[in-house]
Amino acid sequence: MAPNDTARTTDEAGEGSVVRRKAARYAVPVAVAGVAAATIGLVPALAASGDPDLPDVTAQELIAKIAASDAEQLSGTVKITTDLGLPSLAGLAGGVADGLAPGGGEGGSSASPDARLMELASGTHTLRIAADGPDRQKLSILDDAAEYSVIHNGDDVWAYDSKSNEVYHGEGAGAAAEREHPAPQEPPATPKELADEVLKAAGDTTSVTVDGTARIAGRDAYQLLVKPKQSGSTVGSVRIAVDARNGVPLKFTLLPSGGGKAVVDAGFTKVDFSRPPASTFDFTPPKGAKVTEADELHDREEGASEHGEGLKGLKGLKGLEGLGPVGEDGRAVNVIGEGWTAIAEIRTSGGEGSTAPEPGDAPPEAQRFLESFGDRVKGDFGTGTVFKTRLVNALMTDDGTMYVGAVTQDALVGAANAANAAR
Repeated sequence: MAPNDTARTTDEAGEGSVVRRKAARYAVPVAVAGVAAATIGLVPALAASGDPDLPDVTAQELIAKIAASDAEQLSGTVKITTDLGLPSLAGLAGGVADGLAPGGGEGGSSASPDARLMELASGTHTLRIAADGPDRQKLSILDDAAEYSVIHNGDDVWAYDSKSNEVYHGEGAGAAAEREHPAPQEPPATPKELADEVLKAAGDTTSVTVDGTARIAGRDAYQLLVKPKQSGSTVGSVRIAVDARNGVPLKFTLLPSGGGKAVVDAGFTKVDFSRPPASTFDFTPPKGAKVTEADELHDREEGASEHGEGLKGLKGLKGLEGLGPVGEDGRAVNVIGEGWTAIAEIRTSGGEGSTAPEPGDAPPEAQRFLESFGDRVKGDFGTGTVFKTRLVNALMTDDGTMYVGAVTQDALVGAANAANAAR
């Protein structure tokens, strides 16, 4: 019998406990942070016999194994591939990130994690990682002729770009987290981080089953299959390979509902769960390297912001200053729906004196440029432009409202129509 023949789901929510562990900044998480097994509807779903031949487990037992994992030491190599379907925009996206990220632009540092770790959002990268508990972690991005590393050791976070010979130094976890300039967070990069994000968001809109076994980086693993129950999501399924012995996610694969290759595929090619040498987390700036302190960089950015330099090159697009801090007080962002088909409605500030954009505010050249990357659509809400990736799509209406979610174009238009009818 094939592995898929033995996978079964449920419509009833199980009871369980929530295990939460505080992940350090710049940590390569090894303990699960916030897996809420009680929110996932499950009945026994047995793993198929196969190669490797492992004892049968239920999906809830496997999630509990992830949550209870106490593996806090490891070293290894991870290969991560992200394909959002925007190869032609890679250079443009990189330029925007360099200019707008805290470490980018004139006076910044090429070693700043804010800008460099966002590179993991596209293409294929090889990472070398190491962890020794909550106080020592290291992540390196290996390029053909260069290496970029982020090292967390105690209260220090170091980042080094060998290509430019630049160093970024900031305060990491512990006491620094409560200070004025805490270190920034990096996007999920390891199978465990990616699995955490999916499992924390899972609820009664999700089907979770155990779907066979696998051999990952020389270790036996169970395959946890997570699928949306709702229609309209761009997510087809998420497959998480879980180490059969210690519960650590070894591989994460997200497939789109539209078919084709994975949007995100991240997995260990080599892993060792013994304690790394202490010297792994030592760092001394190389001779001649330019060292940028986080506080100094923060002060320069604040000064640039006060003089409006953060919007340099965007003067032709009116209304940007009317956006305000998105989501800070709940007024700028309204979440429509729930689960896998949740859509964020982002509205500019309204009322008398509002600087919200009006149709035609943008220069014709800018409007045509934006439309060249999207599709024009019409609905009860009026007209707008849909910008698509293989996972996250966005509808920008001509009145300046944005609808964003991991949903189809039809779902975005439906949300905009419903919001218009409610106003």
